[in-house]
Amino acid sequence: MVAERFISGKLKFQGNVAATAVAVSFFVIIVAVAVSSGFRHEVRKGVAALSGDIRIVPFTGADADPVPMSSGLSQLDDILAIPGVKEVTPSVQRPGIVKSGEIVHGVVVKGIPGGPEIQGERPQLAVSIPHRLQEITGVQEGDPLTVYFIGEKVRVRRFNVAAVHRDIIETDDNLLIYADIADMQRLCGWSEEEVSCLNVRLGENYRSRQREDEIAGRIGFMLRDESLYVSSSARDYPQIFDWLGLLDFNVAVILILMTIVAGFNMISGLLIMLLKNVSAIGTLKTMGMTDASIGKVFVRTGAVAVLKGLLIGNALALLFCLIQGTTHLLPLDPENYFVSFVPVHVNLWAILAADIVACFAILLMLWLPARMVAKIDPAKTVKAD
Repeated sequence: MVAERFISGKLKFQGNVAATAVAVSFFVIIVAVAVSSGFRHEVRKGVAALSGDIRIVPFTGADADPVPMSSGLSQLDDILAIPGVKEVTPSVQRPGIVKSGEIVHGVVVKGIPGGPEIQGERPQLAVSIPHRLQEITGVQEGDPLTVYFIGEKVRVRRFNVAAVHRDIIETDDNLLIYADIADMQRLCGWSEEEVSCLNVRLGENYRSRQREDEIAGRIGFMLRDESLYVSSSARDYPQIFDWLGLLDFNVAVILILMTIVAGFNMISGLLIMLLKNVSAIGTLKTMGMTDASIGKVFVRTGAVAVLKGLLIGNALALLFCLIQGTTHLLPLDPENYFVSFVPVHVNLWAILAADIVACFAILLMLWLPARMVAKIDPAKTVKAD
């Protein structure tokens, strides 16, 4: 082992292009993992802000008006004690129709505790409208917004637009206006304890389709109330979770392709080094060194180049993630990607796992050219010299 380490230290890896390809491959792998994790983090966070990870709502049946439920459930403490549950917040949601000039459009008005986030002085009946609704109606901050609520009786409210926001899901048939929960309770004629929905927010590590469905089922079993319905965002927005699953599949494909590219480049570099050191291999064999030991010498030399490429690729990828995460330099079309920029989220465990898998696969591939050592005849190489 000491001889192998000494000899490999004297050899120089013949293949700067191959080593550079390894660094580029690791850069692409880490960026792909960070972007995939970023999309998952941002989209799930946006869905949680939109409707909660899990919703507890009353069955409305055929009623035109929303049915209230009590915000003070007797099982609330038991729900909060479930691992992964961070908080339960009430809300009042009601569909409405916005009229601005000649434009009429359907919306959903959601009342939340404290109202929407607004900079500066808060006007009465303040709301925050989605950016898409601003484009459709032309309503700007500071303008009034008339909303008609259809039920057994038509109720009209003249809100004041105090902010404009972007939602993860901002399609024309799903525009969400944020208002103060107290304004919506007065609109419905409800008390402070009556709400239309309880939004359950989960921890970041629990925002997966499987875990959300498991916790939703557990909450439903706790409630045992046929007048209430428990639903997860995975059920309400299956297209988003399917899209995230497809994104994870694409990342896996990128990881495999980049590993293969890096592996074949390293094989070519190692082959060049073997061909340039044929006479040295013959000399080592005449001195009694085994084929396996000589193969280890060249694999060790290639491994050093792989580790250097790994470190350089990781450093460049993390630098890119830092720049993109702080500046949002690369934009995206939110209509197609749900977010307006390329999100990055550095998950160290995921990056470490990707590094280990790719590095192990490349080193395994390096044993293929190393087996050529057994075919080298020392008598012919020494005679040739």
